Amino acid sequence: MPSGLRMGLTSYGDAGFSLFLRKAFIKAAGYSDDALDRPIIGITDTASDFNPCHGNAPQLIEAIRRGVMLAGGLPMNFPTISIHESFSHPTSMYLRNLMAMDTEEMVRAQPMDAVVLVGGCDKTLPAQIMGAASAGIPAIVVPVGPMVVGHHRGEVLGACTDCRRMWGQHRAGKIDEAEIEVISGRLAPSVGTCMVMGTASTMACMIEAMGLSLPMSAAIPAPHAERLRCGEASGKAAVAMAQNHMPAPTSLITPASLRNAMVVLQAIGGSTNGLVHLAAIAGRVGIRLDLAEFDRIGREVPVLVDLKPSGDHYMEHLHHAGGVPRLLRELAPYLDLTAPTVTGATLQDYADAAEDVPGQTVIRPRSAPLKSTGGTAVLFGNLAPGGAVIKHAAATPALLQHTGRAVVFTSIEDMTTRIDDPALDVTADDVLVLLNGGPKGAPGMPEAGYLPIPKKLAQAGVKDMVRISDARMSGTAFGTIVLHITPESAIGGPLGRVRNGDMIRLDVEARRIDLLISDEELAARTPVTSRAAPRRGYAKLFHDTVTQADQGCDFDFLIGQPEDEY
Repeated sequence: MPSGLRMGLTSYGDAGFSLFLRKAFIKAAGYSDDALDRPIIGITDTASDFNPCHGNAPQLIEAIRRGVMLAGGLPMNFPTISIHESFSHPTSMYLRNLMAMDTEEMVRAQPMDAVVLVGGCDKTLPAQIMGAASAGIPAIVVPVGPMVVGHHRGEVLGACTDCRRMWGQHRAGKIDEAEIEVISGRLAPSVGTCMVMGTASTMACMIEAMGLSLPMSAAIPAPHAERLRCGEASGKAAVAMAQNHMPAPTSLITPASLRNAMVVLQAIGGSTNGLVHLAAIAGRVGIRLDLAEFDRIGREVPVLVDLKPSGDHYMEHLHHAGGVPRLLRELAPYLDLTAPTVTGATLQDYADAAEDVPGQTVIRPRSAPLKSTGGTAVLFGNLAPGGAVIKHAAATPALLQHTGRAVVFTSIEDMTTRIDDPALDVTADDVLVLLNGGPKGAPGMPEAGYLPIPKKLAQAGVKDMVRISDARMSGTAFGTIVLHITPESAIGGPLGRVRNGDMIRLDVEARRIDLLISDEELAARTPVTSRAAPRRGYAKLFHDTVTQADQGCDFDFLIGQPEDEY
């Protein structure tokens, strides 16, 4: 098996010349033959001035490089696309598959015996794992880590759950322009990803539970020295993986590890986005994620982690309480602890090494859970024949069984234009419905599913309503919100047949979301679909090949086995 510089030689029709030329050019950078004979460890560099969440990536990469060299390897960092949630138009999800392709192709194209994936902000970690799974070489994940908490007027703040809460108060007129500007400088007080159980933290926890990263890697705060030590240790681990030529992602992404990830997703009250990303990761190795199984897990596995938006604490508190290893020990009856990890050991070893922290209340015992069932439920019904999700751990209990009148917005633009119109015919008992927010329709399935409370209702004190769409919602958000309705309205799904005044019934206990009209009338209606299909470039590729939420919104031609050749 070729290794090091001999991997993936450039095609000149002469393999000897290809290696000679490669060595000649890399020696221009000052490398010695001794260095070039060592295992090469690629390190993805996702630093970007447009990505403050990855602001510590340069220091973290330097720590990884140190670890690689201490273990006798040659570190080679290389740039890839970097995606930040609030700096990506039209939405970061639109670019996830592009980043996955970039990561895969750069790993394939450049000689490396193993790769260290440095990422964090929402879509970057799933994109990197999707790409690495398809590329097939040993890979280890190093999250950039969460921010530390902020403070305002004696209150602890966290991006972005409190971003949304504070903005809601501003919309309702309770916080003025001057104060909201001050708050904007205090919500995100350091580099790193959101310090609540948003998508970034959710993915980091699931990745650790899948054995794709080192123990404790998910929750160490980004500015802490321990984060750098984690990077160094990961660099050392990558060299061992390169020397052993294993484990490749395909041996770690298995039905058992995917189920472990689903257990953890339910137990942490994690982001609904985590399910979409997990489905995409599973698809890369030819596994179809079972939404019904995820729901069954949710009925059995309680929420044990007391973090916003489902609870009260933040990621740094989870770290100090023992992190994911301590959670794994508490979840042991629900997990397959024989699953392998990047260390060569099993998940049982991660759990066995967990620290017992006296008096901590962030990770609850199974006997005293935060919620008696998991954080997310999967719904079906005539509005969602392919499924929908609701993060009921962060919803208003009284609204989990609700029947209300539909107030329909035919697009995100329509919602933006009319949601605060004083003449909007809406009451607190109504159901806000957003159409054409899905993968093809928006495009990119943006986090528009968190429909704002209409301003006149917010000013009257309304804090939650039932809201439904084929869009996504940030993992930092809260409320009684049904998401990922499949199939989406843009491809003729039944959601596009909802009209103003229709009655909609939500019954989370029964796992149903239904439009209360006859099957005949539903079939007879013409769906409201979105704009015309794009004609060129990435937009056309995305529109023509993106799958629905239940398959992870990946491109259909990327689903399959990682050993597939071009």
